[in-house]
Amino acid sequence: MARSTLTGSKVTAKLWLPFEEVELEARNQILNAASLPWVTHVAVMPDCHAGKGVNVGSVIALQGAVAPNLVGVDISCGMAAMRLAITGSELPKDLHKLRLCIERFIPTGVGMEHPTIELAQAPKYNELWQKVSIAEQSKCSLEKAQRQLGTLGSGNHFLEICVDTEDRVWLMLHSGSRNFGLQVAQSHAWKAEVLPMNSDLPDKTLSVLPRGTPDFDAYWRDMLCASLYAKSNREMMLDLFCRALDFEGVKVEPTLQVECCHNYATEEEHDGKKLIVARKGAISARKGEMGIIPGAMGRKSFIVEGLGNPESLQSASHGAGRKMSRTKALKTFSLEDLKISTKGVECHLGKGVLDEIGEAYKDIAAVMENQKDLVRPLFELRSILTVKGHEDTIQRDRKAKAKDRDESRREARRDKGHRWRL
Repeated sequence: MARSTLTGSKVTAKLWLPFEEVELEARNQILNAASLPWVTHVAVMPDCHAGKGVNVGSVIALQGAVAPNLVGVDISCGMAAMRLAITGSELPKDLHKLRLCIERFIPTGVGMEHPTIELAQAPKYNELWQKVSIAEQSKCSLEKAQRQLGTLGSGNHFLEICVDTEDRVWLMLHSGSRNFGLQVAQSHAWKAEVLPMNSDLPDKTLSVLPRGTPDFDAYWRDMLCASLYAKSNREMMLDLFCRALDFEGVKVEPTLQVECCHNYATEEEHDGKKLIVARKGAISARKGEMGIIPGAMGRKSFIVEGLGNPESLQSASHGAGRKMSRTKALKTFSLEDLKISTKGVECHLGKGVLDEIGEAYKDIAAVMENQKDLVRPLFELRSILTVKGHEDTIQRDRKAKAKDRDESRREARRDKGHRWRL
């Protein structure tokens, strides 16, 4: 059951963490959400921390409306995990070489893309590109969306090789709908903010689009499109992940695969009412449903089974949740701290990932304890290799692209019989 509550003017929010652990900004965001005219339920997960408009780790049900920022800007950000038919002892001894190989197969970092759209041109993506081409957004071209399919992004997105308590190897990844999803989310959020019906809201970022209107229909269409993009993105990355392992001589034979997303909205029925449930930083945890709850960098993660708790609208946390802002983490910790924090884990140890240090996140064990009535752990995973999008990777890839571009220009000049001049 809920550990604490917070009462807004419309409903009482149920919190799966002690009230004193909720930061002031997050408290205000919960109160604002619990005071929306359309709200019927608010459940706050134990990984709660302040976000844009509403806290991350929120499950909010509205009747007759949808609010883009209750879903989030990385639409359908989520997880995928695959268990392999090998044990940790069968992995290569040189995990550093393996990590670099994975980074070559999967572009990582802000704005990173595949050099061509060849992978995205597979027939199975035809429906996706048809939907992307009519989505309401202006800053992500079709080609850009195609080049970014199968790329990781940055921040808390990651690729990991883990082992469970029986030393079985798991591949795990966390990523979303990249720049395309961001542009869709922002375009519709801005449209909602100028509607007269939202003029009196305490926070404009909670603006809604009413059901039965063209604006609602357009957002719902594009949200589903971004969700398909995110799912396809994870699918391609998982395939590239497997190719990288195969390239390094690792036997890839899947025995179990689990997927879930944690930034989305669905139409559901609760207490006999048809509602629009937005989960932002929360996963669906229907009875018997499998999900993934990762810890912070170098920490434990869990494959779980939902218990179908109606109080949380059958939901659970999406991870450990930050307890410290990225800015504060960079001021608080050093690269030596990062080295100590990730001991035993093959990963990049540069400034580009310092704000992702495990100590900047909540204790995953405490988070799991606070939601033991929401999910049941099935497998406990321990990371042994982690890939994140970091500035060092970005600069390296940019230099490589610049070198390739210069070589292409040289070849073009030579073909024309001209002497190349720097």
